[in-house]
Amino acid sequence: MKNEESIDRILQINNIDIGKNIAKLRKAMNIKQIDMVAKLQTNGIDISIYSYNRIEKGTQNPTVLFLYACCHILHCDMNRLFDFKPSETN
Repeated sequence: MKNEESIDRILQINNIDIGKNIAKLRKAMNIKQIDMVAKLQTNGIDISIYSYNRIEKGTQNPTVLFLYACCHILHCDMNRLFDFKPSETN
């Protein structure tokens, strides 16, 4: 049975590496991990550098609120974090 806290968790499965996508976007904007954590904290996300590092490595799953905050900081949408590319219609 799931508890209330686990409901908003995103699983990094099926070759979707959310953490690596976040790291790639963060590095493209020249934001250090410690600065990203500070930005997340000012956006109301209670996270440590240790937990953030684990999310980027894919060993910890992010919450939905974390992902929304990342989208805000990295100026992207959720599709970019999931590296979702809609199929072209013919």
